[in-house]
Amino acid sequence: MTARLECSGLAGGWGPLPAFHDVGLSVDAGRVHAILGPNGAGKTTLLLTLAGLLAAHDGTVSVDGVEMKSGRATAAVRAGIVLVPDNRELFTTLTVEENLRVASGRHGPPPRSMLDLFPALEARWKLRAGSLSGGEQQMLAMARALIQQPKVLLVDELSMGLAPIIVERLFGAIRQVATEHQCAVVFVEQYVGLALKVADSISVLNRGGVVLHGSAADIAAQPEELEEAYLGSTDVRSAESTRETARPSPQSAAQ
Repeated sequence: MTARLECSGLAGGWGPLPAFHDVGLSVDAGRVHAILGPNGAGKTTLLLTLAGLLAAHDGTVSVDGVEMKSGRATAAVRAGIVLVPDNRELFTTLTVEENLRVASGRHGPPPRSMLDLFPALEARWKLRAGSLSGGEQQMLAMARALIQQPKVLLVDELSMGLAPIIVERLFGAIRQVATEHQCAVVFVEQYVGLALKVADSISVLNRGGVVLHGSAADIAAQPEELEEAYLGSTDVRSAESTRETARPSPQSAAQ
């Protein structure tokens, strides 16, 4: 079965300056993948490269088995890749409805269909996006991305500056969209605990390279390895293999 999103040997950065290298991802339709890591690890640059906003230095990005042309944002959108950036990039002088109508286009779903996921926006329907609270703006940014019916949804720092209750609602929407619409979701997040609850799989990026990857369940079961990956003190490659070597013997487990 072909992965919805796949990248292999991906390297990139701003101009000639490298920010990440040799990144491989494979995310199936209906699955959620989290990219974690300390500040400056290259996480946002990786998302921008996946979205075609930055040209890759090396490697490939494919959607449904079709390789994308590097650095072509329009081609990425046509292939079904949609990015929610950390600054949201709303049309602040347009209303909530107008933001959604512009994103939906002529043949997209009606703007009000997004209220099923984000009912709080109904009371703000005719207000300008610039007058919304931070949480409402993030809901609108998510709704504007989802109304484009993406095959691949990229989300950068969804929780930035938001109250925990709003963040939980937004991540609940991500889980719902992935499951119901068979969208592959890749998100960058600083709240590790929340990411482990929402994601199916995890990659930790540090110093430009993937130092830990595996299922969210495996990584949650070994917090010491996750901490070491953040600190950059180990060269961890697979959470599953690490878990196997760290698994206690039957005798010690019984004690």
